[in-house]
Amino acid sequence: MPKLNSGVAGRFPPRITFDTTVKMSTYLVAYIGSDFLSVSKTTQHGVKISVYAVPEKINQTAYALDAAVKLLDFYDDYYDIPYQLPKHDLAAIPDFQSGAMENWGLSTYREAGLLFDPDKSSASDKLGITKVIAHELAHQWFGNLVTMEWWNDLWLNEGFAKFMEFISLDITYPELRVDDFFLEKCFDAMEVDSLSSSHPVSTPVENPMQIQEMFDDVSYDKGACILNMLRDFLTPEAFEIGIIQYLKRYSYQNTVNSHLWESLTNICSSDDLDEGRMKHREFCAKRNLPSGASKWHSDDELDVRAIMDTWTLQEGFPLVTMEIPLTYMTSASNTIHRFLLKTKTDVLYLPEEVDWVKFNVDMSGYYMVHYAGEGWNSIIRLLQHNHTALSGNDRANLIHNVFQLVSIGKVRLDTALELSLYLSRETEIMAVTQGFGELVPLYKLMEKRDMAALENQMKGYIVDLFRGLIDRQEWTDSGSVSERVLRGYLLLFACVRNYAPCVTKATQLFNKWKDSDGTLSLPVDITMAVFVIGARTPEGWDFLFEKYRHSVQMSVKSRMKFAMTVTSLQDKLKWMMEQSLHGEVMKTQDLPEVVVSVAKNPHGYKLAWDFLQANWHTLIKKFDLGTNTVSHMVTGVTNQYSTREMLDEVRGFFGSLTEETGSEMRCIQQTYETIEDNIRWMDTNLPLLQAWLNKHSHKVAHEDL
Repeated sequence: MPKLNSGVAGRFPPRITFDTTVKMSTYLVAYIGSDFLSVSKTTQHGVKISVYAVPEKINQTAYALDAAVKLLDFYDDYYDIPYQLPKHDLAAIPDFQSGAMENWGLSTYREAGLLFDPDKSSASDKLGITKVIAHELAHQWFGNLVTMEWWNDLWLNEGFAKFMEFISLDITYPELRVDDFFLEKCFDAMEVDSLSSSHPVSTPVENPMQIQEMFDDVSYDKGACILNMLRDFLTPEAFEIGIIQYLKRYSYQNTVNSHLWESLTNICSSDDLDEGRMKHREFCAKRNLPSGASKWHSDDELDVRAIMDTWTLQEGFPLVTMEIPLTYMTSASNTIHRFLLKTKTDVLYLPEEVDWVKFNVDMSGYYMVHYAGEGWNSIIRLLQHNHTALSGNDRANLIHNVFQLVSIGKVRLDTALELSLYLSRETEIMAVTQGFGELVPLYKLMEKRDMAALENQMKGYIVDLFRGLIDRQEWTDSGSVSERVLRGYLLLFACVRNYAPCVTKATQLFNKWKDSDGTLSLPVDITMAVFVIGARTPEGWDFLFEKYRHSVQMSVKSRMKFAMTVTSLQDKLKWMMEQSLHGEVMKTQDLPEVVVSVAKNPHGYKLAWDFLQANWHTLIKKFDLGTNTVSHMVTGVTNQYSTREMLDEVRGFFGSLTEETGSEMRCIQQTYETIEDNIRWMDTNLPLLQAWLNKHSHKVAHEDL
């Protein structure tokens, strides 16, 4: 806490002294000199919370302040360890490369990650802001109080903080329904982790570039997903006891993987019970466990390290392999059965005759399941006739698994497409968005080739598949958070794909908004769709940019910025990337997002690739080699390329680099591998896709979708 002492008049500036800090890692020390304003409250445990922002945006800090107070109180109770400082400040930084940073006592955020306007921010904004605050506050224990010994175990910080986002919000903000969004993290991790150029969660690192590369989906998202799997297997109560013991045992120390596994194995040892809460002692007593016992789960000797080393010390994920906890349910029983495979030869015998079986219930485990023989056909029949027999997460899990199995040749594409037909009756957000997530990339690959007829046929199939759900969406802000997020997603897709009813409605709303000089209050959740339609004309784009330039609502600026990258006006797309690089009107922090959004635009992907090449040396100086920022641009620009010519061009550019300019970055190897996979997929599956679409697509002609 700073103390200001006046200097000698006219000779020296005032001197600032600070209270003695707790022992902390040097990377967690932060200072800010600014003219920010602040708002403050005190938690139930007596910690002063303050949120800082530039003066003109201080009125957007109330939500973050309330969330920080509620979440710090939650963590104080959950970890059974008081927050170690008398205050915690949260600062909204106007131009900040990192999304957020957990500096002890002074966490820092992009303005879009902290500022919330109840009249202008969407349900998606609220969810995102609450999650990032939960993430950085979780770090005050996982990462700050207990720090990994070296960067090879970064996941002990980031995987836990990502995982605790969902644990904390599920309890403190049940209305956000964060469980509806957790699987997306596992799917994102698997996309990277399926590549041979992936890496173990815990992997050796020796230089700054390799350290930077650890801040990726494997450390964050895979880390969170394997922790969720372990929690589900151990039970939430046992897991909570174990991590509290870990934090208490290693406070103000450095740790490695094995320290965590030991704490989760010996959850009822006498020493730790003396320090634990009453409910933890009661938990062990109910299990009739003697002091110091390491056996608590059934009659088996539980060795968490032996189980979890297989998940953290090797890359990838199994299709169901040895020593993994399995869950399954069947047509004969809604009971969730648990089974632990011990060896490769273990056989699971189902206890009854069943029509179908669903393994990995709610995808609690980080693995894929292949239903061989007639298995997939029985799943397809179930989804077509009674899809609600399975949860929304189970349905999303099946959609993900079947399409990923197509990519590795385990399942035919027409089988996966047959399963997708049930989506015309789907309403749950995770299953709907996963359906889009598997189907949309198919036509994105075609956009890079000269095959407009098949491309439009595929786009038409997707529009027809979700037409009923799109038509049922109201252009309002009503409903739960998940319903509102889904509404925005569906209407944006429909407008981008030129679905006539959506385009008509969005055009009317944009014209009214423009005629009011931007003063008309639009329903927040549908503004992205409205802005995308408006940005299609030069006049509309220019008007949108002027409103972007003068707006102080960060969530509104974010939606406008995205809409401007979706236009077909190539001169505007090129100008946006150049402006973001300069960092004046458009912030430099937004450059990666702008470049990747332009790359996803069929009118802009060549522009984005040219921009990346032309400005490569500037970009790696500005953002540093190995950072997630650089990796995001590299993979985001190239991951939908699907021809040999594109692969040769990409290899030619990156192959010309030196080690000092990035030739050894992991993301470049991932890029080569992804493009090769895309080419292989297209060569293998295009005839099947064409035949299946000819058979199933409606006879309605779709043009310019």
